[in-house]
Amino acid sequence: MSPVTPDPPSRPGGVRADDRPVDRAAPRRRVPAPRAGGSPRGRAPLPVAAGVAAAGAALTSYLPVAIVLGLVQLGADSTTLGGTLRTALAGWLVGHGVPLHTEAGPFGLAPLALTVLALWRLTRAGVHVSRAIGARDTRSPRRALIAAGAVGLAYALLGALAAVLIGASGPHVSPVRAAATFAVVGTLGALVGAIRITAVTRLLVTRIPGPLRDGVRTGLVAALLLLGAGAGAAGLAVATGGGDAADMIGAYRTGVAGQAGITLVSMAYAPNAAVWSTSYLLGPGFAVGVDTAVRTSEVSVGALPAVPLLAGLPRGPVDGVGGLLLAVPVLAGMVAGWLLARRLARSAGSERPPRRWAELLAPAALAGPVAGVLLGVAAAASGGPLGAGRLAQLGPVAWQVGAVAAGVVAVGALLGAAATRVLARSPRPAPTPPVRPGA
Repeated sequence: MSPVTPDPPSRPGGVRADDRPVDRAAPRRRVPAPRAGGSPRGRAPLPVAAGVAAAGAALTSYLPVAIVLGLVQLGADSTTLGGTLRTALAGWLVGHGVPLHTEAGPFGLAPLALTVLALWRLTRAGVHVSRAIGARDTRSPRRALIAAGAVGLAYALLGALAAVLIGASGPHVSPVRAAATFAVVGTLGALVGAIRITAVTRLLVTRIPGPLRDGVRTGLVAALLLLGAGAGAAGLAVATGGGDAADMIGAYRTGVAGQAGITLVSMAYAPNAAVWSTSYLLGPGFAVGVDTAVRTSEVSVGALPAVPLLAGLPRGPVDGVGGLLLAVPVLAGMVAGWLLARRLARSAGSERPPRRWAELLAPAALAGPVAGVLLGVAAAASGGPLGAGRLAQLGPVAWQVGAVAAGVVAVGALLGAAATRVLARSPRPAPTPPVRPGA
């Protein structure tokens, strides 16, 4: 039987100790008994919640790969459903950063569109597990870590299982490497959702010093602006070489479905092209093979595979009006610095930036290293090998991109913030008094 809460002690005359009359006819409130196993009613056990959430994240990120690769292989006579599913598993592992070892060499160029999709689904998995264990709005870092760790462990098991399934008749994949990579990716992705739903982010915001918080935000804004500029430049380059890209797609002779699949595969690598284009604008450039370089000052490439995205590669060094592209990173930093000054002015309740230079310049200087770290990580994730031959090296050099981005963004943010402060504090001319008639 469920326990019954006793009535509060009453005074003589049928009056409670809190001076409220006792209603003898009112039913007594029953407290629900705890469920077996100690889990509160309406909540799922942590292993069950983490397993279901991780499986859902894995399925929703695997199905697009299976559909796209199924379209690519639709015209092949020797293709079977089992072979297509195993190939999709291999592509799914590559999207998480797990390299494949084939007869032609290692294959590790991850499509970042798939990586972003998987991370987004893992973020939602962290949200669902945190809700399932009752950690919503608790501001408990411990509970957020527990939820994220449980999702990461379940996701690692799925990664190891996928490696075992394709290892028998396909490319060799280390189950240990797959499990470790999936554990890191799963934990980090779920942690983002867990700290948000548990309100740990609000706790961190209140404890982080203001200049550090503003510097991180400004660096993130600058990195996003640079990636946006790189994506725009890459899209314009591919559109300019659209005829060559169409010829490459038509040369595959795979039918309409196969050509649609090849186009979707190219779109999956579009974020990689955006990061490479950002590295090109910054100056370090990128490589499309061993002993190759694509920079604003040099373009040295040889024979390239028939990949539609490579149709947008520049033909030579930048000259003439194209030299204006070199100013884009500095302008992105200046815009981030201007937004920083405006934000500080709004937080102070005025239309002008703070009076002290240190309150403005310290976050602007910190924005450079933050943007450098973010773009360096993006550059490292966007590259990888496509075999052991000439295409064993593709993508930018991460440390070069990070170092240049840190310096350029810091200078641009300092210039933008300082210019905003100076212009905002420049004396305004006094209004001219109206002239009275007959004066």
